Amino acid sequence: MARLYILIFVIGIIGVIGYGAKYYYDTTQNRIAVLTKNNATLTAAVETSEKSITALRGNIQKMSDLNNKLQIKLQNAEAYGDELREKLSKLDLVVEALKDSKVLEGKMNGASFKLWQGIMEETGRNVDKSNKPSWLQRPEDGTGNKDGNKDRTNNDTSSSETKTIKTK
Repeated sequence: MARLYILIFVIGIIGVIGYGAKYYYDTTQNRIAVLTKNNATLTAAVETSEKSITALRGNIQKMSDLNNKLQIKLQNAEAYGDELREKLSKLDLVVEALKDSKVLEGKMNGASFKLWQGIMEETGRNVDKSNKPSWLQRPEDGTGNKDGNKDRTNNDTSSSETKTIKTK
């Protein structure tokens, strides 16, 4: 009988060791499956981050190029502003207005018209540069229209002069 108990005890120990080995094998396989899945997820995340880094580097290069172009345009605009300030400092509009106000009015109207054309072009509106209002048309001798209100057909401007109607 003692042999029977020893045999049962040995079989029990072998069973426990076998069950322990099976449990260890199963948990190890599950852990390997989870780690493989996590590795695949991390690999995909690394690829995505590398693509993002590549895209960001490309965007940084584009932004740098655009920034350089804008810097050049800014310098040109500042130079143009300096040029305009220099021209305005040389002009004495009060003296010129007192000398010949009609010529000054023509110059101012022409400059205003060009400015509005430029603004309309910059905002995407198509502008016909050859279509000037009649009040801005100059005679062919190049001296300018000295009588801005005479025979005006297009009333696109507001003038400081008022027409008086003579009554009997």
